[in-house]
Amino acid sequence: PGWPGRILPAPGCCSPALLQDEARGPPHRAAGTCRSGCTGAGRTPRAGRGHGGRLTSRLGTLEQIQPPPASRGARGGGGPVHPGPPDPSRPPGYANEVGESFRAIVPVSLVWASYGVATAYVTADAIDKGKKAAVTHAPDAGKTARVGVAVVDTFVWQSLASVAIPGFTINRLCAASLYLLGSLTRWPLPLRKWTTTALGLSAIPFIVKPIDRTVDFLMDSSIRKLYGTEGEPPSSS
Repeated sequence: PGWPGRILPAPGCCSPALLQDEARGPPHRAAGTCRSGCTGAGRTPRAGRGHGGRLTSRLGTLEQIQPPPASRGARGGGGPVHPGPPDPSRPPGYANEVGESFRAIVPVSLVWASYGVATAYVTADAIDKGKKAAVTHAPDAGKTARVGVAVVDTFVWQSLASVAIPGFTINRLCAASLYLLGSLTRWPLPLRKWTTTALGLSAIPFIVKPIDRTVDFLMDSSIRKLYGTEGEPPSSS
């Protein structure tokens, strides 16, 4: 590799040490030419890749090759550090939707237990956002207020978008489907219940984005105007 100040000799020519010595010789002598006049004539020039990815001629050109820049986020590189671990995954927030889908089959206590799982997720996510806000705004004078805003915004958003609204939606969908199946079909009750559960589970992926956008709109139009985080839902951070 071509280090700073190193001369790359021509194939079959003099040693690198001699060529470096020649570089300090009379200025009229071409770089890479030794006392005997050897320039590697008759050989096809080939390009070699020097340190840092720059092409250097193998005929003996003197080049100052710069070292590669420090990667972003490297220690001492001056760039931003790499992001930390990702936020907790959101699927636990869907536990209550799954519980509502099985309401016609399982004991009601298990349905309420699924709400407990979803609420625990919402609380953990709010605490996680608060910790990240504390790190991000550590030098700021208003650090405490920013942490409080992050926790409150996340908890309210997740409570609506992950627990209350989707839980109510799946509950009403399953209740309506069970009633309609009982009115329009002669299917046995177990089959109607399992069909209702299947409909509730299959509806979950389709209600997520509409509910998220609705909650964004509601919060942007109300409480987010108080603390100025409009357009920054916790789900996308």
